[in-house]
Amino acid sequence: MEVQGEKSLSCGTICLKYLLFLFNILFWLAGGAVMAVGVWTLMEKSDYVSLLNSSFYSASAYILIAAGLIVIVTGIIGCCATLKEMKSILIVYLVLLLCIFLLEIIAGVLAYITYQELDEELRQNLKVTMQQKYQQPGEESITQAVDKLQQEFKCCGSHNSSDWRASVWIQAAENERLVPDSCCKSPSDLCGRRDHPSNIYKVEGGCIMKLEEFILGQLYILGAVGIGIAFLQLVGMMFTCCLYQNLNDDPY
Repeated sequence: MEVQGEKSLSCGTICLKYLLFLFNILFWLAGGAVMAVGVWTLMEKSDYVSLLNSSFYSASAYILIAAGLIVIVTGIIGCCATLKEMKSILIVYLVLLLCIFLLEIIAGVLAYITYQELDEELRQNLKVTMQQKYQQPGEESITQAVDKLQQEFKCCGSHNSSDWRASVWIQAAENERLVPDSCCKSPSDLCGRRDHPSNIYKVEGGCIMKLEEFILGQLYILGAVGIGIAFLQLVGMMFTCCLYQNLNDDPY
């Protein structure tokens, strides 16, 4: 009976080893996915950063990339600890999982608070930025971002197309446009001379509403990814604790 009990315990430990190894592979893949989202955010949507006076957007992308790298490194440590059956490394791995889990909770709370501040800043500053800096010398990044924003989100002006009437560029004597050409449904040179609804985007709420929806959507994606990884971490911590308790000081 005693021998059977030791054999059963050994089989259970082996199962735990391979379950934890499988978990670490999933964890490693999750880290790669998080890092990829960060790189995509930075590369594809970085134009909008110039429209915000806050570094929140770019900072969040760098945080995602750093988090992905940390998760990947943690996964590698977990694989080494599992395969080598080293209890000391298992403890380090468990502590790392717990720290990442706590950081995710803190980051989630901070992201929600920062979004509220960012939303208020967006409402206050986007209109002024578009009116004062669009097509002005040295503000090429702003001009490019505004054009991309209006075309990609199919909007015109911060709140509506009439916001462009107070634009420094529109008021210039040599300018024949009522709105930028990027407001047009089919952009072409000087198409902004007509601001009729058949020619330009006249969406209620303007670009502010569209940008708010986009940023909130990004936060939802990050939240979903964070919850998924947090669930994986809880499972991993459970497997790690079980394996630690079942491992003997000497290899079986």
